[in-house]
Amino acid sequence: MKVIIVGGGARGLFCGGFLAKNGVDTTVIEHSKDTAQKVLITGKGRCNVTNNCDEETFLKNVRTNPKFLYSAIYGFNTRRTMRFFENAGVPLKTERGRRVFPVSDKARDIKHALDSHCAGCKIIHGDVKKLLFSDNGLTAVGVETKGGKRYYADKVIIATGGLSYPQTGSTGDGYILAESRGHTVVKPAASLVPLVENGTKCRKMMGLSLRNVNLSIMNGKKKLFSEQGEMLFTHFGISGPLVLSASCHIKDADIQKCTAVIDLKPALSEETLYKRVCADFEKLHSKQAANCLDLLLPKSMIDVVLTEWGVDREKTANQITREERTALVKLLKNFTIQLNSKYKIDIAVITSGGVSVKEINPSTMESKLTDNLYFIGEVIDTDAYTGGYNLQIAFSTAFACAQSILEQNGIFISRGDKI
Repeated sequence: MKVIIVGGGARGLFCGGFLAKNGVDTTVIEHSKDTAQKVLITGKGRCNVTNNCDEETFLKNVRTNPKFLYSAIYGFNTRRTMRFFENAGVPLKTERGRRVFPVSDKARDIKHALDSHCAGCKIIHGDVKKLLFSDNGLTAVGVETKGGKRYYADKVIIATGGLSYPQTGSTGDGYILAESRGHTVVKPAASLVPLVENGTKCRKMMGLSLRNVNLSIMNGKKKLFSEQGEMLFTHFGISGPLVLSASCHIKDADIQKCTAVIDLKPALSEETLYKRVCADFEKLHSKQAANCLDLLLPKSMIDVVLTEWGVDREKTANQITREERTALVKLLKNFTIQLNSKYKIDIAVITSGGVSVKEINPSTMESKLTDNLYFIGEVIDTDAYTGGYNLQIAFSTAFACAQSILEQNGIFISRGDKI
């Protein structure tokens, strides 16, 4: 049997490796100069490879079409992914939010493991522009590249990814290929993406990273999201893990009605924070307001907070009134940024949208419209929150596809097999 996989990212390599190791003649066609390029930039170069959770928790963190993934995640869960990489010589560790990283903190170790896993596959670098399927019995199954070269096989797997980070190879080609076979493509949109501010506060604080803050997204009085963690101010707005998670809760049409509200001191109640402010001001009683926030805030944030606070900067700490101190406490607990838009899709961590799940068999990943055509990973209309869930979707769908093809050849991979 021959199989062609279009796309040499994590999902394509993962699927191809299982096929090749079990005797299937497998060719991976990747249009970038190297494989698994997006893996190298995930998790800020550390690669959040999966999430150390059970299947039920995993599915709760899938925001689009979780039911479609039920069979795939129960067939190849996060524990099996962790075991795969441990067996491949990549020790793993679990961090906050059950996020799993290589102990080395190097995404390249994950890439090397995937490349080694796929060593039995033939890797071709080129652009696939056309699917080859005969309408009378599927006697011709294969692909045609940009240069007109044709490759034939028994099955074709589309593993091209979405539209995010096109420099790593995700250019949306898979959508075009799917549509050529009559598939419905749900309009791709940015998911897990930084947010652009309507204003200039963030620019004044760019580069400042905040830890252990609480971020809420408000649409008027309605709270769309609230979570504690890390975030970052940039020249255009806000980014970081909290912001990426928050972004997929905001509809594009509503974003200009929304505000990001940051609790800079979530561990302290307003009453406790008020006492802390009073204690600090007592220590710094002779200092001007412009210099009395050093114990409360990072240096690059002080000028912005002073402007928001509105207190005369020449006032000394012992001249600041109770009402002004109360206003400062409320500001620190509700530091607000007006939002303007989501950032460009080409730097979104994940693309939402893709090939409709109604047209794909959830157990095998085979097209319901065209025999011997399969879809795996981000090209499918399913995506999850940040935390390693999206790479796990790639691995689970890739394994389901490989297992289905192998079983057609009488080869079964059991849960107990060393993988």
